[in-house]
Amino acid sequence: MMSDLTKLTLAGARDALKAKEITSNELTGAYVKAMEGARGLNAYITETGDKAMEMAKASDAKLAKGEGGALEGLPLGIKDLFATKGTLTTAGSHILDGFVPPYESTVTANLWRDGAVMLGKLNNDEFAMGSSNETSYYGPVINPWRRKDSDAKLVPGGSSGGSSAAVAARLCLAATATDTGGSIRQPAAYTGTVGIKPTYGRCSRWGIIAYASSLDQAGPITRDVRDAAIMLGSMAGYDEKDSTSVDRPVPNYEAALGQSIKGLRVGIPKEYRVDGMPAEIDALWTRGIEWLKAAGAEIVDVSLPNTKYALPTYYIVAPAECSSNLARYDGVRYGLRVEGKDITDLYEKTRAAGFGPEVRRRIMIGTYVLSAGYYDAYYLKAQQVRTLIARDFANAYAKCDVLLTPTAPSAAFGIGEKTSDPLAMYLNDVFTVTVNLAGLPGISVPAGLSSDGLPLGLQLIGKTFDEETLLRAAYALEQAAEFKAEPKTWWTA
Repeated sequence: MMSDLTKLTLAGARDALKAKEITSNELTGAYVKAMEGARGLNAYITETGDKAMEMAKASDAKLAKGEGGALEGLPLGIKDLFATKGTLTTAGSHILDGFVPPYESTVTANLWRDGAVMLGKLNNDEFAMGSSNETSYYGPVINPWRRKDSDAKLVPGGSSGGSSAAVAARLCLAATATDTGGSIRQPAAYTGTVGIKPTYGRCSRWGIIAYASSLDQAGPITRDVRDAAIMLGSMAGYDEKDSTSVDRPVPNYEAALGQSIKGLRVGIPKEYRVDGMPAEIDALWTRGIEWLKAAGAEIVDVSLPNTKYALPTYYIVAPAECSSNLARYDGVRYGLRVEGKDITDLYEKTRAAGFGPEVRRRIMIGTYVLSAGYYDAYYLKAQQVRTLIARDFANAYAKCDVLLTPTAPSAAFGIGEKTSDPLAMYLNDVFTVTVNLAGLPGISVPAGLSSDGLPLGLQLIGKTFDEETLLRAAYALEQAAEFKAEPKTWWTA
């Protein structure tokens, strides 16, 4: 019975709680047990089981009176990039050793306001820098999926690998995540889950540990599209503490699901047919086009000519911003401190010991492109190209309502397979970074299995602040794909 509880979707659990068929105490207890039995996946950095049971008790008291918010009594996992008051928050880095924030991020505060329960803090690539969750100081997260006839451990995608693995392995009902260049959508594709990155400014960034401030955006990873709509409804909203937060009402995203997509114009960007793309990804994309056409959508060919410059642009803009954002970690006020003979020595020793190799690499690249002799040649040029990429999308949206593309250029790969080649690792973001550079919303929906039996995702990209149309199209895609596969539970043995 307990394991059956973890099979419920977020919407299913919500409805069962409201109908008093189950209690939050039972539901949360089942997840605490599942979480404790799956430590081999390394999805959680910090488990907060006792706190979860207290929150569940408070939710049950509200539900008994017929009260409670939109997420009352629903147990969630929180990516360790979100500051949680009184709970260790590390960003997956040694430099934040022992950091317990005295404040709560706006997104998590919104979730607690709506009655959600916190199971713990989920592992992620250090400071969200990585495409595979292998750069975390706390070790790699292991994907619950395995290739057919193989015990090789696979990556769950990054940087939100703890979030995607936990949702796929039924270690939480849903999870918060963040996306700077694909870190919600790519892990979702690798784990057979749904991940939505909303429009830049839709969710507050206040209290989220910054990587690249003009690109970072919070969103959920969930079991299905309905759950994503429910989660986004609670996470989103204007926040006066965040100057990039946009003051617009949050629609009822769930109400958009199930509406017809007849006449919806779906753009297919020809530039996304990249060299060396596996045939099965191309075939899945073609199937996705057919599914949407069968549901009444109109398919339109579009061009995004500056796509080829997206990765180099991203890997100039993001490290430049990270170099600036990570300057605050110096060992003086909080986190790790390595004593030195003077203040400069303390800074150098703390940062050398506190940051891992990938973070150091990106700080070095960022500091270089911002330096006096290279600012105009690199950073300024990248910002100009970014404007052209955004203009490409604006031109495409004159002809269509959403775009359909693959989410990632491959299925999940093995742990250690790409760590020695940073460029091969960066190419995982080829289909996702454009969306962040242009500030658009994007969603990954599981749509099929690779020849190895691993999940593959399709991505839909929407217009600014038009998450409703995006979710409506994603729901239609999900209905057509009928993705029901689940990972076999080998990790509890």
